[in-house]
Amino acid sequence: MTASLIELPVTANDRRIARYAAAAIALTVAEAALPSPLPGVKPGLANIVVLIVLMRHGWRDAAWVALLRVVAGSLLVGQFLAPGFFLGLTGALASLAVLAGAVRLPQGWFGPVTASILAAFAHIGGQLLLARLWLVPHDGVFYLAPVFAASALVFGIVNGLIAARLLKDSL
Repeated sequence: MTASLIELPVTANDRRIARYAAAAIALTVAEAALPSPLPGVKPGLANIVVLIVLMRHGWRDAAWVALLRVVAGSLLVGQFLAPGFFLGLTGALASLAVLAGAVRLPQGWFGPVTASILAAFAHIGGQLLLARLWLVPHDGVFYLAPVFAASALVFGIVNGLIAARLLKDSL
């Protein structure tokens, strides 16, 4: 009995998603090396890539990039299936859910900065909820919400501005 080889066709879209995912994964790994004043407070640089993909290619491609980044990034930094992986995955899924609605908002009023802020708040909200339900079974975890909300606002604005600039420069 011989094993047969299954070949899957690779499309130009697959290659494009892989390039974006590689960039997001590289930013995730680089960010993991940065010191953090408080666990969980990170700039979310890979989200810039996800925003660019969202604005250029749509939600589905952005979802692929975000999920590939979470899985591959966690494998590379040694956190796969650790609590940090599940927190990152929950944050990514929450922000993707919000971005699914954000892409339907009027483009004249809502752009990359607004999407970034909404996604950052959803990300941290999802993580705080999971932390409360699973890791810290006490409402005291919500005392950290103002600190996380402030960082989500700042990093959401900065990442959105960077994404907007990169989108503008590429036109």
